[in-house]
Amino acid sequence: MGTPSVDSVVTARAAESLELAALLERCGQSDQQAFAELYDRTSARVFGLVLRVLHDPGYAEETTQEVYLQIWRTASNFDPNKGSAVTWLMTLAHRRAVDRVRAEQAHAQREVAYGTSTLGNEFDEVTEEVGRRLEQQAVLAGLATLTETQREAISLAYFGGRTYAEVAAYLGVGLPTVKSRIRDGLTRLKKSLGVT
Repeated sequence: MGTPSVDSVVTARAAESLELAALLERCGQSDQQAFAELYDRTSARVFGLVLRVLHDPGYAEETTQEVYLQIWRTASNFDPNKGSAVTWLMTLAHRRAVDRVRAEQAHAQREVAYGTSTLGNEFDEVTEEVGRRLEQQAVLAGLATLTETQREAISLAYFGGRTYAEVAAYLGVGLPTVKSRIRDGLTRLKKSLGVT
């Protein structure tokens, strides 16, 4: 047997491309037999490409399965006028593999960030709690320096979760009065807390 001629190789590839395009068209119509044949004829190439990108056989197997799931779901989108079936399959495979690499990198970065952020949390939690209690005591002491009307307006708005209009309606005073009481009270509270 001699070496195949260039013409015979080109003819064989063109025939294969037409056959794969026909299989993809049938897959787009939910033909399971066509999908099985497409898988048998192309999975080794798809797996090889994915493995070259991922460098991990386990991830490559998972990603190849994801590629074929995507092929099954989107086969009807294949347009033979835009490119060959093999090109379409390999583009899907390459994109999915690159997405997997990016996802793994992002996961690793999150793990590093989480590990860094949780170092010494026991100490941080105690420090935070002490800080919160000290701030709470300072705010309570600062509220004691306000007039009764200022304290009531601020308490309703900030601790009661009411809007200025709701505070005005509750107190039976005008909105400008409530705004003035809160503004003056907050100014006084800032001075009491030493906030500039």
